[in-house]
Amino acid sequence: MGKVPEGSPKRADPQEGKPVRANLALVVIMTGVLITAVDTTIVVLALPVIERSLKVALADVIWVVIGYLLIITLLATQVGRLGDMFGRVRMYEAGFLVFVLGSALCALSWNEVSIISFRILQGIGGALISANSGAIIADLFPKERRGRAYGYNAIGWSLGAVLGIVVGGAIVTYFSWRWIFWINVPIGVAALVLAFRVLPSNNTREKHHIDLVGMLTLGLGLFGILWAMTKLATSTLDASLIAYAVSGVVLLVAFVLIENHQAEPMIHLELFRIPTMTPSLLAAMFQALGNYAVLFLVIMYLQGPRGLSPLNASLLLVPGYVIGGAVGPLSGRVSDKVGSVIPATFGLLVQVIALFFYAHLSDTTGLWLVVVVSIINGIGGSSFFPANNSAVMKASPQEVFGIASGMLRTFANIGMVFSFSLAILVASRSISRNLAFAIFVGTAKLTGPVARAFTTGLHAAFYASMVLMIIAAVLSASRLVSRVSRREEGLSAGSSSA
Repeated sequence: MGKVPEGSPKRADPQEGKPVRANLALVVIMTGVLITAVDTTIVVLALPVIERSLKVALADVIWVVIGYLLIITLLATQVGRLGDMFGRVRMYEAGFLVFVLGSALCALSWNEVSIISFRILQGIGGALISANSGAIIADLFPKERRGRAYGYNAIGWSLGAVLGIVVGGAIVTYFSWRWIFWINVPIGVAALVLAFRVLPSNNTREKHHIDLVGMLTLGLGLFGILWAMTKLATSTLDASLIAYAVSGVVLLVAFVLIENHQAEPMIHLELFRIPTMTPSLLAAMFQALGNYAVLFLVIMYLQGPRGLSPLNASLLLVPGYVIGGAVGPLSGRVSDKVGSVIPATFGLLVQVIALFFYAHLSDTTGLWLVVVVSIINGIGGSSFFPANNSAVMKASPQEVFGIASGMLRTFANIGMVFSFSLAILVASRSISRNLAFAIFVGTAKLTGPVARAFTTGLHAAFYASMVLMIIAAVLSASRLVSRVSRREEGLSAGSSSA
């Protein structure tokens, strides 16, 4: 996983009065990020065999992925709040327990309902892990070293994504799909044992309330829109789909109104008054909306028009994750020295360049170019994430680290969830929806004129992702303008008082 940050290896645990091995604790947190990252890529490669093995309907198999992401989105701020209430480390460790249990049950699934239900349980564990990991890093490392810590944490994500691609492709090709879930069990148990030994036992208690009404309205609102989008990918627009979409929008509006009157809302509105918080959270959402689909769009291109197997297609993307993971700590170090705006915005602009090249792929493009562009995209993503995460946590008051970390995951996951569905809708404009969906989950390949038509559809999807990424870059850069304005206001006020 790389060399952990230099500096004092131990910090005092204020509750226990004993030293905390911060660097070893960071390894534990990286492991948690790793196993949750594995499950964002590994399951995609297994969708075709899961569909056939459990006889899942083609239009419903996508919920094996979306259900996992949706539950993490809904719970991110709430389990972060549980961390503030009962201790972030305890909730983080509880996340490992739930994740391991959910993984084992997924491996034992027997039909469509069971696999989706157990994926949701696995998502609860993933939410506990991801929402509290950022807050634990903020607790363990001082502000001037957090950027590097988040950079090393990004290695866990990149390594997890690589393992998901490589191991997932190998398992799907040579073994039973159930092993994509079984492998989480020993890793999760080992990480949990290490967490008990090295993470500080924080006994802080803060009184909070869980926003059940907010969770319900946001969840149903997102579900209504997602249901309409995913069904539209395999069927024509009708009154029922319109009703789902309209109901989802109405519920999201109701969610905003409800949050304005909640004592402890799901979305902590007070944090938006912090100048750098709003653009940082929105940049995370638009970056995820534009970028999360890229993995699936490229896999669609490689498995569809290029006719590669899931394993061979995924191996071409490994260099991007490996090199991108190596860039993460460097970006974090730069953000510690010069601030978060420059490395975060640079990373987004690099990803815009990568998307431009992806938008010009054809059925005769050399596969080497796919590798090069995946590296460019990986460098851009790894430049953005540590810097933007650091910006959110540096701006957040310490007493709400858990809520701020959870909000960051909520905004990013909302982008990820909709990116997945948007990719299918936009890319399927050139051929039949059913065929596009089948290519997306790896059950069909294309040749000849149909392949070229489908590639044209992919180009439109990549251009749409470029627009979203540019919006994220503008939001990120706006923090620099805001910082300069505040500095000038301060100088003006000082001159007036003089």
